[in-house]
Amino acid sequence: MSTHLNGVSVIVAGAGLAGLAAARELAANGARVTVVEARDRVGGRVYTLADGFIEGQHAEAGGDLIDEDHTALIHLTEELGLPLARILRKGFGYARLAANGKVRIQRPSSARGWTRLSAALEPHIRAYRIGERRWDTPVAADLASRSVAEWLDAMQADEELRATAKGLRGFFLADPDELSLLALVDQFSGEETSWPSKMYRVEGGNQRLAAAMAAALGDRVKLGTEIVAVSQRGRRVRASLKSGRLTADLLADYMIFAIPATLLRRIPITPALPVHQHQAIAKLAYGRATKTLVQFAERFWRSATRPRAFGSPLPAGAVWDANEEQRGRPGILSLLAGGSASDATAAIVERDGVEALARSLEWLGVKDTTLVGSRQHRWEADTWSRGGYAVFDHTFDPALRGWLAQPFGKLFFAGEHTSLKYQGYMNGAVESGQRAAAEVIATHRMAARGRPLHTAL
Repeated sequence: MSTHLNGVSVIVAGAGLAGLAAARELAANGARVTVVEARDRVGGRVYTLADGFIEGQHAEAGGDLIDEDHTALIHLTEELGLPLARILRKGFGYARLAANGKVRIQRPSSARGWTRLSAALEPHIRAYRIGERRWDTPVAADLASRSVAEWLDAMQADEELRATAKGLRGFFLADPDELSLLALVDQFSGEETSWPSKMYRVEGGNQRLAAAMAAALGDRVKLGTEIVAVSQRGRRVRASLKSGRLTADLLADYMIFAIPATLLRRIPITPALPVHQHQAIAKLAYGRATKTLVQFAERFWRSATRPRAFGSPLPAGAVWDANEEQRGRPGILSLLAGGSASDATAAIVERDGVEALARSLEWLGVKDTTLVGSRQHRWEADTWSRGGYAVFDHTFDPALRGWLAQPFGKLFFAGEHTSLKYQGYMNGAVESGQRAAAEVIATHRMAARGRPLHTAL
């Protein structure tokens, strides 16, 4: 154990992956850490569900797929002794409505829409790359001021391109008329030659990662405790806490906010955050996302010649095998409906039940197979997230993005929304928590040498 922070106290708001990763690093450096979590569980938007499924199977209602380049998360699982299971080896195909009204499956090698979309974006990608993919340039501002739908209209895109862009709402959690063109260009401008080549899950459920970190922290994790106000005066941070009907103040040397911006902007902070930082947090949108998990008596979707995951512009959203790494004859499909598909999915289930949603998977082969279990979680209706993950819509000023992670005095900020490369991913949450912990250590070192950071009050 390092002793950089011996005698130093830190409050971490949020026991999702970001907050727990930060707390783990701080504790390893000798800090007295208190993790405050409003939910009655750890994990945040990583949420493994087992209740409601037969034969002991489970699936992810939140963060699910781990890509092979998610090194921070993968290294963390290795340190905690949590094995990963390889999944979806054939990658993602694409399902779309054909002219005759039937759903047609396109394999990854024949997904012409993706190639055409990338080619159409190439002039914007080139200009964006020349600017080093920075978000504080005129090029970024120009791209950000337009929605994907406006761009499609301007170029008189055909139905294939529009359907491909619409299918991305399962990835961005936003429709083309909401999503910033900059967000789309940024995604297609990466240097990766394939996306992704290998994918994994934590064996036994991704929530095991949060549980393992929390177990090591022990009673330093306070569940069912909400932060209602924060102030920093002099050398201390004061957090006002509420647990049930009880309220109390907690003092510390530093504080890390590892909660979504949807919750952060509701907490009074004294003195107020800088204007640009306040605007960034206030303006950041979060995507609508409904995850429906449907368990069938048989895994009818399995085929030696096609993938087990599909993007789609259909109301059910993206569809993939939710538990192929688990034993048993039954199997679970994960349906992620983003943007307006989240509303459509909720409406279908409310009107006709989850059975109707299951029947809509006829294109995968469901006919006589019995539906034996289901669970659904609508993240925009979740009190402690109010959305799936951050979305950069066409009203967000890209020059504000860096302010989401900017320290302010003794306050620091983490969460997937603060990550530049892995925003929206579990890896982004883990990296951001580790980064915030490193910032606390660096700030404390500088203060000990009489050289506080420029962000200090």
